[in-house]
Amino acid sequence: MKTILKVEEAALFILGIYLFSRLSFEWWWFLVLILAPDLSMVGYLFGNKSGAFFYNVFHHKGIALLIYALGCYFSIEIIQLTGIILFSHSAMDRIFGYGLKYESGFKYTHLGEIGK
Repeated sequence: MKTILKVEEAALFILGIYLFSRLSFEWWWFLVLILAPDLSMVGYLFGNKSGAFFYNVFHHKGIALLIYALGCYFSIEIIQLTGIILFSHSAMDRIFGYGLKYESGFKYTHLGEIGK
């Protein structure tokens, strides 16, 4: 089952790359920004509860899709880019087993414990 989930997330990551290719940004922007959502881990400096909250907001695909849809609706490419980066990053993280976090600690995710 894990393999199927990883393949699905890889397909979603490729979808993110395709959506990015439809924008007018240079490719290097994707490479520079793809790790930006991990800055949300700074929330863990204030404890597991706030860390999990901020991490999950920046790694939630529903939020990413909403941001992308708003960018499409209002025809604002920078908003579309933000949604695509959040979506693609979340897919990439899930390929490697990093899921949404529980408040009990960084290594406890909806995909299971990291490092097991």
